[in-house]
Amino acid sequence: MLTAAAVTVGCSSDSSDTSHPGTVRLAVTDLQGLEELQREFGAFKTEFEKQSGLTVDFFAVNDRTAAAAALQADRVDVVFTGPAEYVVIHEKTGAEPIVAIERDGYRSTIYTKADSGITSLDQLRGKKVAMSDVGSTSGHLGPSQMLVDAGLTPGTDVEVLTVGDTVHQSLKRGDVDAVGIGYHDYEEFMVEDDPTQYRVIAEGPVLPPDLLMARQGLDEQTVTTIRETFNDHFDTLLPAMLEGKDNAKYENAKLVNVTDKDYDEVRSMYQAVGVNDFSQFLGD
Repeated sequence: MLTAAAVTVGCSSDSSDTSHPGTVRLAVTDLQGLEELQREFGAFKTEFEKQSGLTVDFFAVNDRTAAAAALQADRVDVVFTGPAEYVVIHEKTGAEPIVAIERDGYRSTIYTKADSGITSLDQLRGKKVAMSDVGSTSGHLGPSQMLVDAGLTPGTDVEVLTVGDTVHQSLKRGDVDAVGIGYHDYEEFMVEDDPTQYRVIAEGPVLPPDLLMARQGLDEQTVTTIRETFNDHFDTLLPAMLEGKDNAKYENAKLVNVTDKDYDEVRSMYQAVGVNDFSQFLGD
């Protein structure tokens, strides 16, 4: 999941709190510090500037609440973030999607031990399910929506435990009856374990994509230039992104054009965990 942004002000020697024509101030919500931002997105910055004619100023951020604050204060123009974060930042700031990057295999899965006797989601009634971090799109919201779609109410019919990186160990120890997690995380767990000892109960649909979002009031020409640059040159922008080791999750990703309505699915996921106020980040 992309966590989120914020207010490390004066983040780079060439960045500015003031917008300048032809310059885009860019934040990425799961990276902290200018050095990490440069390492992961430096090659992308170079390629994007070459193809767009725009100048990119990195704006280093610390957490998602501050990203929203930076957008509101006109300290940043564009934020690259995840779907769960987008919904809240949009609600707080009015920022809108520009383009989105759909990850290959970006879905949730719920699995159990092979000898558990559990073969369908409705059999999880009265059971315990471990999930990862509160508010994670693939590791919390997505699996919770899967339970709701199966006729179960998380927290009432099923006890949900958000245990971070220890989800798989929780199942191995017998603390829980099943795990709800992102499918790629499940694959990584299986590399280190014996897949024959586990059973996938269900896989969810492809989740809404990560996206670039523009602050409210960013001039339309800049937004159009960014969108057209991605549409026309994604074949070179994606390999540049993949030079950052933490961006490996975007291997084989594809570009998609989205609107705010495409994230109503995420709003439904928030409701699946009992949240109807989209202006606050879960876990804060």
